[in-house]
Amino acid sequence: MTRFALTVVRHGETRLNKEKILQGQGIDEPLSETGFKQAAAAGIFLNNVKFTHVFSSDLMRTKQTVHGILEKSKFCKDMTVKYDSRLRERKYGVAEGWPLSELRAMAKAAGQECPVFTPPGGETLDQVKMRGKDFFEFLCQLILKEAGQNEQFSQEAPSDCLESSLAEIFPLGKNCASKFHSDSGAPGLVASVLVVSHGAYMRSLLDYFLTDLKCSFPVTLSRSELTSVSPNTGMSVFIINFEKGEVKPTAQCVCVNLQGHLTGVTKTH
Repeated sequence: MTRFALTVVRHGETRLNKEKILQGQGIDEPLSETGFKQAAAAGIFLNNVKFTHVFSSDLMRTKQTVHGILEKSKFCKDMTVKYDSRLRERKYGVAEGWPLSELRAMAKAAGQECPVFTPPGGETLDQVKMRGKDFFEFLCQLILKEAGQNEQFSQEAPSDCLESSLAEIFPLGKNCASKFHSDSGAPGLVASVLVVSHGAYMRSLLDYFLTDLKCSFPVTLSRSELTSVSPNTGMSVFIINFEKGEVKPTAQCVCVNLQGHLTGVTKTH
């Protein structure tokens, strides 16, 4: 069995987030003062986590967020971030720069609801989901290839430190290796991946995990929590498992849109 952790974080707040204006891909707004504080708070919360790979959308708000997170890290300060356009926000076409209320009105006029409605020139939910699937499959291939190479050249078993650094702050529970070691002898994590992306994109990725991968979620999560957009710098964590000979991985969700690190982060008015 090959196992890795995936931590997905939404970018910090921008002025347009606060004003409920659609940014999509075409409006490349920087973080607001609050957004920078949120990124720093996320970085402090994650500062002991040992990430092996860091990916980010190539838009400014995600670049600034990932920089703010890594700046606070004890172990990952100098890590190279791989910027990937497949992690960009959903494209809203003509509606980019519009208030969200106008998109809702446009959807209503078409007899549809958000987020199912696709404005002219925008991406459908399926297209966003396919981008998420494409990136996830690429990531799995990368991790499996590297794990195979490491196995070939190193006799050492995967280290538990990747997992224990996550377990300090996230409710890994039964997904944790220490439990696995005593019960089923599952190995430690071969990688711990940080991804910084966007609200609508993360919701589509979650949908892919739920419907296509049949990901298991904590029983305490309601359906509405699984379909709601993450708050700025909200965090979702997954443990991905590859059984020998299986093409498709299984996934366990540890938490969705966690935001405890934001307590006390001052709001700009």
